[in-house]
Amino acid sequence: MTEINIENTTNTPLPSSSSSSSGSGVPLPVADGPPRVLIAGAGLGGLFLGILLERAGIPYEIYERSAELRPLGIIGYDRILFARLELQDMLFKKIPSSKMHMSKKIVSFQQDAEGVTVRFGDDTTSHGDILVGADGAHSTVRQHLYKSLAKKGILPKTDNKEMSRGYISLVGTTEALDPAKYPGVLDEDSESYFVVGDKDTPYTWVTFTVPGNRICWNVIIQLGITEIADDQFKTSDWVPQENQKFMDSIRPFKTPYGTLGDLFDATPIERVSKVYFEDHLFETWHHDRTVLIGDAAHKLLPSSGAGAVNAMQDAVILANHLYDIKPTSFENIQSALKEYKEERFDAVKDQYPQSHMSAKLIYGHTLWERIVRHVVFNWLPKGIQHRQFLKDTAYRPQANFLPQAPKRGSLEVIPQQPSKRTEKVENEAKKKAAVV
Repeated sequence: MTEINIENTTNTPLPSSSSSSSGSGVPLPVADGPPRVLIAGAGLGGLFLGILLERAGIPYEIYERSAELRPLGIIGYDRILFARLELQDMLFKKIPSSKMHMSKKIVSFQQDAEGVTVRFGDDTTSHGDILVGADGAHSTVRQHLYKSLAKKGILPKTDNKEMSRGYISLVGTTEALDPAKYPGVLDEDSESYFVVGDKDTPYTWVTFTVPGNRICWNVIIQLGITEIADDQFKTSDWVPQENQKFMDSIRPFKTPYGTLGDLFDATPIERVSKVYFEDHLFETWHHDRTVLIGDAAHKLLPSSGAGAVNAMQDAVILANHLYDIKPTSFENIQSALKEYKEERFDAVKDQYPQSHMSAKLIYGHTLWERIVRHVVFNWLPKGIQHRQFLKDTAYRPQANFLPQAPKRGSLEVIPQQPSKRTEKVENEAKKKAAVV
């Protein structure tokens, strides 16, 4: 891989956020138009950010290392439930084809007072004002950025730590099933079940129905409980053949639809994925012209179902601050990225311990975790659960450059931060009206 260099590409040192000129006394470039944004990654966060920037009139390009989008799992909310790929495809179609670039693997980038230049594996480059790392938990943008900051001695020690890995998941979705044998697949609501293995196994398995007469299944293995499970995942290759071997070993596990083996038989092996459940809350979300969103900035355990939501909330808040950049200057870009992190970090930090507790309740197999699960599900007062629900649902950020969605229910909502740019325009209009 090409050595990354994120230092100044000229002999002029990068200015601080309070500087208005370079060290040579030459004024830094300032543009009246909006910043040009380069987005690395066409996941939910990157695509959603692209759609918001399209509405905000901010030029952007999206670069995805894969040749095509692939299924990544299942998400759902209330009665709206569909494959994650279908949501990605819906967002993908909202992006003009001229702004979507597939098979673009980032190998290096350079940023200075005049912009950021990204180099790809095909030896092409792209230049912009801001680089957004929306490229997932193992973000190439983050790795390169952190490598540079570590060389300078300004990367926090916590950002050097590897992500925690406490669980491994095997997930798949069946082909269309016969409703006569699986009547639950026809229900309007999703029919879901969690089965926690006994104290001698490290397994939890989950099933829930999805549109198209299909059932999604998921087997979660807690590491550190039995040597058999740990050894298997230390030595096995993550390929379909090895997935099949593991599936064969757990076929007898019972579900409301028969055994897991019955569901495995209805699932093409190429649609089975094995992934680590990793987590880490990074401290560094931005530096100079580079900023991280989604899993690239904060990888939460999927137990609380907040990963996709947080990525899109990141996109909303970042888009708001990018919209407020006027004029486009290095100083204003730094301020916008700093304010984005300040507005989002605490909200994500509050969810981090919740995802751990949810994982213990759903996937935990130690004696202590079993005790906690029994207490929470049988003795925890409903009032405490309700208060947590109210707190979680109060955070609903919106794009402040678009008409605001009205409050339709009775639950409290955290006030939306207004757009500085919009406020400035409105105040200037009021002053002109007062003079007239």
